[in-house]
Amino acid sequence: MRLSAMGDVAMTVPVLRAFVEQHPNIQITVVSRPFFKPFFDTTPNVAFFAFDEKERHKGFLGLIRLFKDLRKLKIDAFADLHNVLRSKVVRTLFALSGKKVAAVDKGRKEKKALTRAENKVFVQLPTMFERHVKVFEELGFAVDLSNPQFPEKAILSSEIISIIGENHQKLIGIAPFAQYDSKVYPLDLMQEVISQLAANPQNKILLFGGGKKEIEILDSISKSCENVINMAGKIKFQQELQLISNLDVMLSMDSGNAHIAAMLGVKVVTLWGATHPFAGFSPFNQPVENALVSDREKFPLLPTSVYGSKEVEGYQQAMRTITPDSIVKILNICK
Repeated sequence: MRLSAMGDVAMTVPVLRAFVEQHPNIQITVVSRPFFKPFFDTTPNVAFFAFDEKERHKGFLGLIRLFKDLRKLKIDAFADLHNVLRSKVVRTLFALSGKKVAAVDKGRKEKKALTRAENKVFVQLPTMFERHVKVFEELGFAVDLSNPQFPEKAILSSEIISIIGENHQKLIGIAPFAQYDSKVYPLDLMQEVISQLAANPQNKILLFGGGKKEIEILDSISKSCENVINMAGKIKFQQELQLISNLDVMLSMDSGNAHIAAMLGVKVVTLWGATHPFAGFSPFNQPVENALVSDREKFPLLPTSVYGSKEVEGYQQAMRTITPDSIVKILNICK
């Protein structure tokens, strides 16, 4: 069970993919929001159960109904990969019914020590992938992530091809937004990155985002160069996943798009502001040099937040210490 958010749900995919490959006789049922079902469509032995937040599974009584619905599937063990109130209720009901249960340790104490201003403990914490593996180990299933397998690139539909064209040497995805401003690279610098990349006619830059405001910004950016295309609002989510699987590299903030690309086996370059890879949220199977972090010598309190929700006065410009040239350089290397 993992209900949200998009990036967190995407981070379960590589672990589940390894699990079913190494335990082919085990059937997995993922409990999550209906929107995330396409994440799991290509993974064998994985069924999807849609969590109905607004009606059937709403409130405490709804969680009891959820437990009863899942019990009909003859569940033998329950893996709580969320560890919030909702999942705890369902987990407890399974435990009381005699089933084996395990829950993810989110390491809240260690993350607090990593992000506090005084007596900061600046060390690499276990990744969420490692934490998920421990859950399955508690249930009696070892999972080895050292040799990951990824799905084949999707065949692009005629609708997508009509938008991006067929002639491209290198497809670069850019997702310049995040839930919190403290994780977003300054727009003027991002425009400089895009301009440098677009100067190479062999590059085709695809912009990703969502929501009216983001679409308007991306439309404005894409008008400046013929080989820069705004994909936001033009295709469905399933098609977006297909397109991302065909990218040569994705440039993303510390956000869901980074994890979606990584779960599809795409190279990912991430930019970090208030947050930091040490918290354990780096995209799956990516080299450390692909994570460009803000300068901690100039901003020694970094990271100031685990998720980016906390802003510290004077740290709004921290991401300006990541230069456009350094971003373009590493994107040019990725192929």
